[in-house]
Amino acid sequence: MQNSPENLPDKTNLNEVYLSMLKEVVELMEASRRQASRSINSIMTATYWEIGRRIVEFEQSGESRAEYGKQLISRLAQDLSSRFGKGFSKRNLEQMRRFYLLWSIPQTLSAQSQVPDFYQKFPLPWSHYVQLLSVKSNEARAFYEAQALQGGWSVRQLRRQISTQFYERTLLSRNKAAMLEKGTQSLPSETISPEEEIKDPFVLEFLALKDEYSESDLEEALIQHIESFLLELGQDFAFVGRQRRLRIGDQWFRVDLLFFHRRLRCLVIIDLKLGEFSHADVGQMHLYLNYAREHWTLKDENPPVGLILCNRKDEAVAHYALEGLPNKVMAAEYQTTLPDEKLLVEELERTRQRIENRSSQQ
Repeated sequence: MQNSPENLPDKTNLNEVYLSMLKEVVELMEASRRQASRSINSIMTATYWEIGRRIVEFEQSGESRAEYGKQLISRLAQDLSSRFGKGFSKRNLEQMRRFYLLWSIPQTLSAQSQVPDFYQKFPLPWSHYVQLLSVKSNEARAFYEAQALQGGWSVRQLRRQISTQFYERTLLSRNKAAMLEKGTQSLPSETISPEEEIKDPFVLEFLALKDEYSESDLEEALIQHIESFLLELGQDFAFVGRQRRLRIGDQWFRVDLLFFHRRLRCLVIIDLKLGEFSHADVGQMHLYLNYAREHWTLKDENPPVGLILCNRKDEAVAHYALEGLPNKVMAAEYQTTLPDEKLLVEELERTRQRIENRSSQQ
């Protein structure tokens, strides 16, 4: 028996039902990812508090341990890093120690006794507590913590409020209610997606997961080509890594490409910008170079050098950051040995044109 026209399903209604179902599934997935990230963050924060507690208790266990305790964090950082990778530097362990001292909880709620209650004592992610540790005033720290909880601030929003002295401005304001209401408003750039929550560098370190990503298809394609182009120039460039993560202060950065130049015996940091070249790019590169000089450069190697590539449409820029080298002789040697900036600009422009032409044909 064939269906009469009036019994056939309405395709329009079916599509609307499907789109509604799709919306619900997407919302469910996003909510679940956020919940998974928060669960990991709660466990991580509680674990770091416990590590801080054990460090403090070891230091306070009698005079016999006092002298040994001076070397405790250095030795602990070395041993934990060898077993669990990044995340256990001296600075990080000192933060865990300070975290325990500033956020005291009842001793009855130890990690061994009441695990669920213990984890719930830290409602904010670890990245938020790292920012709060930078606030010296107890009153200001408590204020930012309460506002972050009440307003659901992202770590970016919290960082901005601390750096712009929102606490002090609120105290001086005649209309404190209006100031607090204004403080709940976040900027578009401060919104963090579920994917970004899961890829929080602190979470990735805690779980010992790799962190590789690119911000756009164009940027990824340009980075891949520059990587291949430099390797094809000769045997001087040796590839070290891509999207190498580093932490400066309480902020995370990534360098797009990291090479080792065999003839110059130095690291070459390459940072790609899809926009206009600015002095801020140079300042950021110097931050990277100072970090690389301290943490990535071996004793028998020369100081690292930076290469900034800016690819704004119709105007590419290649700039070597050589100002941090110890003398003009070394700077001149670097300049004559490294690929010419004009050559890099031409290759960058050709590559972008090819990528855009290919995209327009698809």
